[in-house]
Amino acid sequence: MSDADKTETWLRQWIATHGGVAGTVHFRRGEDMVLAAAVNIPPPVVEIVRVVPRGKGMAGLAFARDEPVSTCNLKTDTSGDVRPGAKAVDANAAVAIPVHDGAGQVLGVVGIAYMGERDMDDSELARLTREAEAVPAAHG
Repeated sequence: MSDADKTETWLRQWIATHGGVAGTVHFRRGEDMVLAAAVNIPPPVVEIVRVVPRGKGMAGLAFARDEPVSTCNLKTDTSGDVRPGAKAVDANAAVAIPVHDGAGQVLGVVGIAYMGERDMDDSELARLTREAEAVPAAHG
């Protein structure tokens, strides 16, 4: 199984485990994030998020801030953190979580989206973050 297949298989299982409906995995390439896996993301959005610059959209902000970036509703978010393409995903709540290498540097960002609005408390974000660190290829 290729690294890309392992990453997508892991992402599908992680989304299912946490009751999500869609998700992405991006890995760092310089100051950009490059899409490694996408589940239930519309093709036009996949094209938009294939390369995400540091500081742009939820994945880019999670990379720049080195902390989870979340919204309770992708479609109505007015924070400026959610890019217009993300509003096309058939979901509401979402979070982008940075993952790290052994030295603590951001290696990538794992995203998950849910149906329905929801606020994620600190304990849920901590659990998602801990489990996101296990994404395959993030440490290799």
